[in-house]
Amino acid sequence: MVAQFAQAIAALREAYLPDAMPPVAVALSGGLDSMVLLHLVHAHGLNARAFHVHHGLSPNADAWRDHCAAAAAALGIPFDWRAVVVAKGKSGIEAAARKLRYAALGEMCRAHGAGVLLTAHHLDDQVETVLLQLLRGSGPAGLSGMDPANRAPGLLGDERLAMARPLLGVARADLEQVARERGITWVEDESNTDPRYARNALRHQVMPALAAAFPGYQQRVARSSAHTRSAQRLLDELGEQDLQACLAGDGLDLVRVRALSRDRIDNLLRHWFTVRRLAMPSTAWLAQMVAQILSAREDAQLLVEHPDVDVRRHRDHLYLVPRLPDLAGMRDPEDAGIIDKHAQPFRWNGEASIAFPDYGGVLHFDMDERGFDPAWLREQGLEIDFRKGGERLRLAHNRPSRSLKMHYQASGIPAWERGRLPIVNAGFDLLFAAGLGMDCRHVTEGPERVALRWESATAVIPR
Repeated sequence: MVAQFAQAIAALREAYLPDAMPPVAVALSGGLDSMVLLHLVHAHGLNARAFHVHHGLSPNADAWRDHCAAAAAALGIPFDWRAVVVAKGKSGIEAAARKLRYAALGEMCRAHGAGVLLTAHHLDDQVETVLLQLLRGSGPAGLSGMDPANRAPGLLGDERLAMARPLLGVARADLEQVARERGITWVEDESNTDPRYARNALRHQVMPALAAAFPGYQQRVARSSAHTRSAQRLLDELGEQDLQACLAGDGLDLVRVRALSRDRIDNLLRHWFTVRRLAMPSTAWLAQMVAQILSAREDAQLLVEHPDVDVRRHRDHLYLVPRLPDLAGMRDPEDAGIIDKHAQPFRWNGEASIAFPDYGGVLHFDMDERGFDPAWLREQGLEIDFRKGGERLRLAHNRPSRSLKMHYQASGIPAWERGRLPIVNAGFDLLFAAGLGMDCRHVTEGPERVALRWESATAVIPR
């Protein structure tokens, strides 16, 4: 086992730290696995730090922290800890605690200049993970299990920080033997025997039966997960190739996407979500989205909602658009049944800009050679509003007056953005439409004219 650990550390140095070896951090819970890891790190002379996360979920949590602090001190290893408050989320208490734990560990790594976080996941943990993913109906990514080493900025909050599992090929029984031989003491988390947790049910009920019927099954499951991990790497490479071939600006060119097989489309979309660091969609959700991509008519306003984004189509391109809250005063100009909301009146008194939070941005008044006469603009009773429908805009004297809808279409502004773009009126005259420009009827050329410009705080307009 000691030789396996040494090989894992050597591979870690080569892959992630080829030039120098900054301090390594040990995620120290106080249990058997992490205590053995701490002693192995010390025995190999690594420049280490020991980090503990206090979840406060057990009445013994203070004792576990103190045990970790004493063990690190006995080895002369600097120790630090963080307390987190765990609130049950949609995915359960385990998932919530895991997210907070890794965020705290990442923060301590940055504070102490650690370049690698070592965790004590071992062979039995790997098998549990693969079996759980299998029972959940996961695909190759889930069945690949845990990587020996990887970067996890979504968990640790840092692109530069690597996370390694040097004990991943070691069985728990071997760790117990090392602990007995070296007199290593550890704490037991009482929650590890609670059968309400799926991982515990596997550990105490299913895996002993598998071991009795199929001795040595752990190594074979781990070997299968390694094969699956290799297959997933190939899928990732193919997904990246297809993404680069289909990417057009911030979106996917659906003409190119439709030329792919259905399996490659699914793989492409999963890879796209991974690259954008979005939660992986379920199989059913992905099937719904692909069905709409392949079957919806060209002018249909495709919308598939995801917890993190809206998937929208514009001019036969697919976009992942951040989900934005409605703004005060927003309306659907096509829906006559909505009660009209009043515009916000204001006057311009020479300000360089005026913020309109209810309309999602800032209206700038730029000095230019083409725009409104400042004296005239000061006299006007102005109002900012969202369009009601029927407004017309003339951008130049040699161009006709056209509806805002036609202007938006000609400018390539997608439908979902149009309702968030305000207009500025002076009485019954439209002076300015965000995303389009100023109406030419009151625009003149000369020194010190005022040009209106809208800066949206949230708009995402693909081009």
